[in-house]
Amino acid sequence: MMNFVVKTLANAGALAVAIWLLDDITLTGDSTGRKALTLVLVALVFGVVNILVKPLVNLLTLPLFVLTLGLFTLIVNALMLLLTSWLADKLDLSFHVEGFWTAVLGGLIISVVSWALNVVLPDGRD
Repeated sequence: MMNFVVKTLANAGALAVAIWLLDDITLTGDSTGRKALTLVLVALVFGVVNILVKPLVNLLTLPLFVLTLGLFTLIVNALMLLLTSWLADKLDLSFHVEGFWTAVLGGLIISVVSWALNVVLPDGRD
């Protein structure tokens, strides 16, 4: 359970950095508390998308991973971010990613920041 909480917080932090750095990734809300809650909920949606959808997409696009020496990962990460944006819209969460190339750059930022936060944060395994 602790590992789930830490990964969700790492995703929320990574999403916050991407929102801060890129103008075309937006998170709106009435107050700071509302924005923080929305950010955590979007991080949960992003985590679910990465757990359920990403492995299937990776399996189906395995030849492209091999052909591009892993660079296709950037495209898959962008698609997962766009799917999260679409789901957030359907769930009435005020998170939006505008455009594919913004999603590619956002996915790259989220991957790097999430990796760094997962290295620093405890994972709950002792």
